[in-house]
Order: sequence, then structure tokens, then C-alpha cells
Amino acid sequence: MKQLLSRHLQPLTERHPALMNMATATAGFLRSIAIKPYRQRHRPRELALWERYHSLHAVRCQVYREKSAGGRPTIVVAGFVPDATEVVEFQRPLLRSHGSIYYLNYPRNGFSHELFEAQLADLIDELSLKGERPVLMGVSFGAGLVVDFLRRASEQLHDRLRGLLLVSPVLCTADLIRPDNQRNGGVRMLESNLRKILKADPNDESDLNRQLERARRCFQALFEAGAENRSLTTRHLAIRQRIFGVLEHTSNLGGYQRVLALRSFAEPAAGRTIFGGPTLIMLAEDEQSILVPGSPTLQLCADHAALRSVFPEARACLIASNNDADPVAHASLIFHQHCYNPRMEQWLQKLHNQPLLAVV
Repeated sequence: MKQLLSRHLQPLTERHPALMNMATATAGFLRSIAIKPYRQRHRPRELALWERYHSLHAVRCQVYREKSAGGRPTIVVAGFVPDATEVVEFQRPLLRSHGSIYYLNYPRNGFSHELFEAQLADLIDELSLKGERPVLMGVSFGAGLVVDFLRRASEQLHDRLRGLLLVSPVLCTADLIRPDNQRNGGVRMLESNLRKILKADPNDESDLNRQLERARRCFQALFEAGAENRSLTTRHLAIRQRIFGVLEHTSNLGGYQRVLALRSFAEPAAGRTIFGGPTLIMLAEDEQSILVPGSPTLQLCADHAALRSVFPEARACLIASNNDADPVAHASLIFHQHCYNPRMEQWLQKLHNQPLLAVV
């Protein structure tokens, strides 16, 4: 039945683009009703930083909430693009069945690593005051931010988390950029862009702008490659619109400061525990289309003993499509939700049913 509907609907969308635009706008509107700005009341760490910044609003994350009757919330931190409010579009019902979802969307005109960590710690504390222990979810670059945050966070703050969920984690620069003497196997688009951004002179505005503009086109191309040869729903098209909007309206300074945050991440080292609670690491079968050969994160996840020395209660799982023509790509939550969601739901069910035990 699904295939039959697709065959009939596809020509309709091609013949009536205005109808498709209306449906896409409706999908976006329905999301905006459910996901609303969250007014955080407990902000001691954030407010302590006010005097350090000329304009705090330019570099602070926007926090959103999608309410649920459940008492087991999730905090979502996304990669470079799309925003947190878009990256889990097809996981929202799953996460919402357990509790409210909190989204941290990056600012458009800057980024402060220090302020991000203050906002995240304040949010975790605020939920703790409500008697809630959230699952902290990081995707790609967002997973790196989350792990870097946990590396410095207090044990008390760790105890306020129910678990850690990392999707295609990028934990250090070496995951995406090879050393100059190991650049065999051709040119990688994202690697090339990030390398040039990091080598750009921050005082040369024209050079920096040129490199950031190339990076925008790179992320657009990555999304279009994922969408190729697929029948896109109105939800997909609404997300596409949002992604391209994020790329268009994020300033060059904002993009550059996020890349600088990536450069500050320390490589994961075996024997140094970062988080001792239940942890699920979801790796895509085609991870190496983005992560470079010799990626420290991939090497860590491949070594069970080393992984357990960093995340003692970790479980790493491979997300595969069982379709050679459509392998699961890096952080492909939007296009391969049918591969991610069952594994994610299974882990969350065990975690929430046995909150004091490690999820095995």
C-alpha cells in the first residue's frame, strides 16, 4: 500500500509545487506548536558569565522544550547542522514517550564553549530540582561537546544524569582531519573544508569568509547526497528548509567559533574515565565516509577494554540497513530512522525500567 501511494503521490507533488510548499509549511508550523522556547529559571553559572561578554545573547544557545507527561527527559545537543530541534525529528515520538525533550540550538552569530557548558550544567541542575534525571544525547560534533563537558563536570553533576546517548560521536579533531603525512586515499570534502578553516588567518576576513562559504556548500551537498533517490515526505522537506535556513543565517564568526571548539577537544585516552553511567554509542556502518581512517573515536569503540576504561557502562552498537545500495551514513537519523529507532528504544526501555543498574 505504501509503495502504491508513493507512485501516485510523487507525480502529484511534481505537478503541483504550490501544494507541496503548503504541506511543507504546515509540517513546519505543527512542529513550532509542539516545540517552544524554554524559560530557564535556574541559571547561576550562566549569569556569572554576563560581565565577560559584550553581548551574551549573541553567543548563548537557545533552549527549547517539547513537553511530555513522562518524567524521564532527554537533552539533545546536535552537530554542526541541523539544529537540535531538527536532528531528532523522527525520534521525537520515541523520546517524548519517556519524558519532555530539551533542545539546545546553537547561536547564529557566535559560539562560546564556556557559556554552552554553563547553560547545560544549569539545565541539568534545574531538572534535578524537579526530581528528574535526564538522558544526555549528543550527535556528531554535539557528542564531542557533551563528552568534553562531562570530562570536566563534577561527580555530583554526573549523578544527576540517567544516561548518555552518543550518535556518530566526533570526539576530537583527529576524527575528521588526518595528519599531513597520512593523507592517502584521496580528498575528503569535509576534511578539506575544516583543514582550510583551521589554517585560515582569523585576521584576514576575506580568507575566513571564503573558507566558511565553502563549508556551507559542503554541508548542503552532504544533505542532498543523503536525500538522493529517496521519496521525501513533507517532514523531510520542512527539515531541508530549516537546514538551509540555518546555513544561510549562521554568520561566518558563528561557524568559525564552533570549529575552534572542535579543535579544543582532547582525544579520548584509554584508562581515563569520562562518564561512569549507562552509555549507548551508536555508530553507522558507513561512518568512515566522514570519519577518517585512524579516527581515535573509532579505534576506541573497536577496543572493548579501552572503551570500558573510558565509559565503564558503555555499549557500542553498529547501525546497519542490510541494504548495500543504501548504507547508513554518519549520524543519518533523518534518513535511516527505521534503523536507529528500534535500538534506541530498546536501550531507553531497559534504562528507564532499571534506573539504578547498568544497561547491558
